[in-house]
Amino acid sequence: MGTPRSLPHPVTGRLFVSPVPPATGWPEDVAAGTTPIAHTAAEVSALAASNLSLDELGARISLCRACPRLVKWREEVARVKRRSFNDQPYWGRPIPGWGDRYPRLLIVGLAPAANGANRTGRMFTGDRAGDWLFGSLNRLGLARQPTSEHAGDGQQLSGVRMLATLRCAPPDNKPTVVERDTCSPWMLAEWRSVLPTVRVVVALGGFGWSAALRTLRELGCAAPTPKPRFAHGARVELHVPHAQPSSVQPLTLLGCYHPSQHNTFTGRLTAPKLDEVLRAARDLAGL
Repeated sequence: MGTPRSLPHPVTGRLFVSPVPPATGWPEDVAAGTTPIAHTAAEVSALAASNLSLDELGARISLCRACPRLVKWREEVARVKRRSFNDQPYWGRPIPGWGDRYPRLLIVGLAPAANGANRTGRMFTGDRAGDWLFGSLNRLGLARQPTSEHAGDGQQLSGVRMLATLRCAPPDNKPTVVERDTCSPWMLAEWRSVLPTVRVVVALGGFGWSAALRTLRELGCAAPTPKPRFAHGARVELHVPHAQPSSVQPLTLLGCYHPSQHNTFTGRLTAPKLDEVLRAARDLAGL
């Protein structure tokens, strides 16, 4: 295979191989050389079970190797690269949640994009879906910049945190049920950490909607039965036991079409439609 080629990071100019090893200076990388690595589903459960800071949880997520198919795919994409990004190093590792440490609004997607977050190391960063999402958040006063292109670019979210149900880019954007379940303890741990401040959850697409309801139930929330159906603009009120004072309104789950190229190119999702859901989320969250 030969010696991996080092390429300059687009923001810092520092040289990195692809995938990026931990503790080598990649912007926003919180993993250390001593960070434990999960190689099995049991190890994911064990490493996610502790009462961790968001940084330590993110570090452990970013080094996970528990799903062999996903590890192989994400690293193959990082080494081969899309032609338009052939001059850039690829992160090529799982993607931790990103944004405000004490969010009132949580945005939940499916998985990192192979040439987006898998390349940049930050959720919804470096792809067209992210352009739509960050553009809307910026228009609503929730993101510092209208684009999010690379880790270390100065982007910042206010009161908002993003995370994916699956932390690795899956082939054809289709994870298996086993991969979803293997990854779920990371999701549960991050939700548990931020839930005390969260007032609104925006689920992008049906997969994010199902994952949000499943995770909230695991955290003890009383959700309606049968399971509410996903739709753009769908709204469900849930109660979070022991997480919020009784005087605070219940947690609200909102559905939103995913800003995928299919949805945006066909007009199923337009900028006004996206702004409408995120504006409602912002107002309900009190941001």
